[in-house]
Order: sequence, then structure tokens, then C-alpha cells
Amino acid sequence: MIEVEEPSREVTSAGATQEVRVAIIGAGFSGLGMAINLKREGEEDFVLLERADDLGGTWRANTYPGCACDIPSHLYSFSFAPNPDWSQTYSPQPEIWDYLRRTADEFEITPHVRYGHDVVSAEWDEDAERWRIETAGGSFVAEVLVAAPGPLSEPVIPEVPGLESFEGTIFHSAEWNHEHDLAGKRVAVIGTGASAIQFVPEIQPDVGRMHLFQRTPPWLLPHPGRGITRPERRLFRRLPALQRLVRAVSYSWRELLVVGFTMNHRLMRPIERLARRHMEKHVTDPEMRERLTPDYRIGCKRILQSDTFYPAITQPNVELVTDSIREVRASSVITEDGTEREVDTVIFGTGFRAMEMPVAERIRGRDGLLLGDEWRTTVQAYLGTAVAGFPNFFVLIGPNTGLGHNSMVYMIESQVAYVLDALRAMKERSVGSLEVRSEVQDTYNRQVQRRMEPTVWTSGGCSSWYLDPSGRNATLWPSFTFKFRRRTRRFDPSSFRLRPRSPAPS
Repeated sequence: MIEVEEPSREVTSAGATQEVRVAIIGAGFSGLGMAINLKREGEEDFVLLERADDLGGTWRANTYPGCACDIPSHLYSFSFAPNPDWSQTYSPQPEIWDYLRRTADEFEITPHVRYGHDVVSAEWDEDAERWRIETAGGSFVAEVLVAAPGPLSEPVIPEVPGLESFEGTIFHSAEWNHEHDLAGKRVAVIGTGASAIQFVPEIQPDVGRMHLFQRTPPWLLPHPGRGITRPERRLFRRLPALQRLVRAVSYSWRELLVVGFTMNHRLMRPIERLARRHMEKHVTDPEMRERLTPDYRIGCKRILQSDTFYPAITQPNVELVTDSIREVRASSVITEDGTEREVDTVIFGTGFRAMEMPVAERIRGRDGLLLGDEWRTTVQAYLGTAVAGFPNFFVLIGPNTGLGHNSMVYMIESQVAYVLDALRAMKERSVGSLEVRSEVQDTYNRQVQRRMEPTVWTSGGCSSWYLDPSGRNATLWPSFTFKFRRRTRRFDPSSFRLRPRSPAPS
């Protein structure tokens, strides 16, 4: 491991403005991927603006019991930084967070991170061809701005009447209260998404009584994970090519799901039968099985994996509640049928504002155009990466780059390669600013939405966080990921307006 100095956590001096070539918002997977590849290109003039006191993004914030990745470990890591020491085929959160911090150290990225630098505003200065950025820790001027805040960074707590009157303890799974002892408590868990599927089995043995409020049941498959043995880990260390082969096989296998998701939905029937058998194995009560069976096509919402969720919720101290919540009182939750359930703790497992990017309300492009206003009705970008009206600006994990089947790290590396090639073009052509043409962006997004129409995510009969209020899917990529990589392999100057660099003042 490369030894580096502990990164400074001091804020920028009051009144001082730091000038950099590239400013990156966020130090999660995508922000670190951008920074590391800048470093590998020989670029040192960049900063990562991180609002928290440590890096890691969602893998720093989500520390709930049982938190783990549902993508295989060897695939959910940077291709240029394999980790032969994963303990599980599906990595737990502490190992992923440790991997990110260790990788940042190895590539000497941590000195570039500015902690406690929540972005207050970022405005494009047309005359100077620079971004002027104000943060909680100081001011910056950057030639290029890269937004990498991640889609799973803002927890959703639904508006429930009376919630403010609750006298017990309330928290979201993404902001887990580890100091709150759940032993013997009467707990209301609201939501049965990916996070709840993981933490419910972990806390069920400890709580006195759990009321699990389900709005829409997920399709749930057996979990294929297992421990990775020490001999296997030694082999991966000695033969890196073997780990690359495992990664390639894992990628290819998961990529096959695209055919069922986007082309021939009948191919998903064997997977649905597997999910039904999995439920029948663990849930013997026919009435409960009926309430746990989705009424939409498998894949319309994210397919989840667990061997412990069904056994946990069939225990005597757990009640599955499918009636809607009418209100919350000082020490109870009332459902629409009038039933009152006394509780001490409310835990929300209600996901994130994946369709929203709060930092968009702070970024202003050409002529003061606010990104939040631009995305108010239709969230879109070109290749999920560039936005018309915002010169020298790129987004990582932007619109229509999400996946329902494979590793987001693959998509991140594809976008990073595209941004790096754009930066090379700016140097080689002496470009002061570049901006995607609005007609190119519109044409691209029409193509994406046409491809989206027959997919299970749009036509599968469910209401998911993939869709905006109009029913448009601005979240997922509707095809094979290698096609996205092919589109982003090279920067395409003809799709952009390139403005020559202004001559330096004499």
C-alpha cells in the first residue's frame, strides 16, 4: 500500500479562492473514479468537494445492520483496482467502504479531497469561461465542473400525517441510529425495499414486536452469496488474470438479463417461478403468500435477493401490514382500517430521491439557467453526461444511466472515459468551453425513450422509483451496457459547440 499523508480536513482559508482545472462534487464511487483516472492521466490540478467528513458516498452513509451489495464483489469494484481479498461473493458495506478508502490512498487521491465542503452554489462565468463555486468551506474557480453526488444520497421520508407528533425514536435506514437500543422495542418498519430486505432479518430477533408496513411487495429470489475461502483469495492474489476472468463471467451472465428485461419478457418466467418457489418454501400461510406476491411482471421493480427475509417476517413477533397508514400519533401508528398499533420506534426503509439531484438547485449554467429548473419537468442529458445550457459541465450517474441488472461501476467507468476524452480534446484544440447541442441532446433522449417503451421497467405494470410523475423512465439505460460503453468510448466533438479559448490578457 502506498503511504500518503493524512488528508487535511481543514476548510479553505476565509476569503481565499482556489483555482483548479477540474472540480468534482462528491467523493463516492463515481467521484473517486473520476479523480483516480485524472491522476492516472497525469492531471494533478483537481479537487473533490465532499460535504461529509469522510469519503465513500452511499457506502459511508448506509451503515444499517446487514447492509451489503447485491452485485457480485469482483464486479462491483474498479476494473483498474481489483480486490483479491473480498470475504464474500457479495460484499458487506464495511468491506466496500474500506475498499474505497484504501483505493483512494493507493492512488494518492485523499490529499485532493476537501471535507466539509458542501456546495452552496456553482455558477458559470461566461466571460472568464470558468465555474465559480461557493462551498461551506471556501471558494473555488474551475475550468470544468463534474457533478458526482450519486443518486442514492438523499433519503426519502414520506409525508405521513402526525409524524411530527411522534414521541418515540424515528430514523431512516440511511441514517441508522446505532445508539438506539432496539431490544424489546415495539418497532414500525415502513417499506419493504432493498434496504428493509436486509435490515429486517438482522433486527427481528432483538425487537419485542415488529409491524412491517408494506405498500408493494418485491419479487424476492434466493441469495446466491457465499464466503470466499482463504485458498481462493490466495489464488486471486497470485493469479490476477483469474479474478479478471471471474469478473468477466459474472458480467456476461448478468448482461443476459437484458434480453428478458427489454426484448422477450417470456424469458423472465423461469426466474418468476424460482421466486414463487422461494416464497412457498418459507411462507406456509396461503393468505400471507397472497399478500407477499407482486401483481406486476418480475423486473418491473428491482429484483431482490434474500434467504433470511421470509423466515424473519413469519416469526411470531412480526406482523405484516398491507393497509395504508392514515396517521401517526404520539406513540402509535393508525392504518386506514382504523387499527391502532402502539410503537416505540419508527424506521423508514423508503429509499432515496433517485430522480432528484439536490445539488441541481445550486448549479447555474449559461445566462443563469438553474439546472433544477431545467430538470423540473424532464430530467435528461446527453449520454447521461452532458447537459445543454451548461458549458464545461458533466454529470456522472446522470439520467438514464442506472441499471436494473448489472454493476453501476461499469457505467461509471464508461462515463469517466468519455469525460477524460473531452478534457483531452479541450487541451488539444485549445477549447475554452464546450457545450452539447440542444438538438443532439433532444434527439438522443427521444431515441432512449423509444427503446424504453417495450421494456419491463415501463410496461411491467408497476409504479417504481424508476419513473417520473408522468410515467417517463429517466433513470435506467434501456439496453446492453456494452452498447453504452461503445457510445462513450470516444468524445464526439460534432455533438458539441466548441468555443476557442479566449486569449490571455496582455
